[in-house]
Amino acid sequence: MTEENVRWGILATGGIAAAFTAALVDLPDAEVVAVASRTEESAKAFADRFGIGRAYGDWAALAADGDIDVVYVATPHSAHRAAAGLCLGAGRNVLVEKAFTLNSREATELVDLAAARGGFLMEAMWMYCNPLIRRLKALVDDGAIGEVRTVQADFGLAGPFPPAHRLRDPAQGGGALLDLGVYPVSFAHLLLGEPAGIEASAVLSPEGADLQTAALFSWDSGALAALHCSIVGGTGTSASVTGALGRIDIPDGFFHPERFVLHRDGRDPEEFVLDPADGPRNTLRHEAAEVMRALRAGETESPLVPLAGTLAVMRTLDAVRERIGVRYPQEG
Repeated sequence: MTEENVRWGILATGGIAAAFTAALVDLPDAEVVAVASRTEESAKAFADRFGIGRAYGDWAALAADGDIDVVYVATPHSAHRAAAGLCLGAGRNVLVEKAFTLNSREATELVDLAAARGGFLMEAMWMYCNPLIRRLKALVDDGAIGEVRTVQADFGLAGPFPPAHRLRDPAQGGGALLDLGVYPVSFAHLLLGEPAGIEASAVLSPEGADLQTAALFSWDSGALAALHCSIVGGTGTSASVTGALGRIDIPDGFFHPERFVLHRDGRDPEEFVLDPADGPRNTLRHEAAEVMRALRAGETESPLVPLAGTLAVMRTLDAVRERIGVRYPQEG
């Protein structure tokens, strides 16, 4: 790192890579110095779009670039293990898009590699870095609604998506669960930790991807979570957390909310709204800022998105897939 800026490399050039790079450009202490794609043409087009100095036509060249402080891996999750592993092995710090990997085995391999190399590693679960989600978490932890009894959350897109689309291609980890369901699952984990019991049901496509999945989680405390994801129907992306003494509702866009409402027994509802100073609700700047804070502090993981939590989510996703009968070709 320079004294002023953290220097970023971007691995992949799709839509989420563009959105994240735009957020970095908006941060005064971030500098995007290089981008890589599978083709030099794609990398150069991305570099020209964002004014990036170096464009590589292969991932290894980016991983070997010693001027990069941290690499953001934005490939489809089927390639996260290979791309992040390449960067960690070359001594780069890494931020990996969610879902973190295809399965918990791959996730564990990345965590172990980062530990062996002494590098920073974090899942790009921007929801956990969102100021309003952090406020909601603090309220729950402080007992504002009492002991949590239930969590409900949904995330669905209307589609339709053709079979070759990455959202339906099993070879790319396609299906609703890893792309969208990771949000409701991570939301439940944030509030209750890893579930003790997991039940799930799904509708599968002819090629074996889950078109929609519903899951019911249980905890030894007696808490339950009802979660849903879909790529065949647009849902309200709402969430609700009910406790013994009240409830918190996020009416829409629960993973990047602009407001939520706290209902406490015997009191008027309290609305919490996004501070305009925190930027638009869809900004990725908060997770980028957290990465840079952690790097400057010499941390190898973020307390907001701890690696133990990421591994727990991946184990839960594995368990859901086992119950709905989804297996990716790479898993044999």
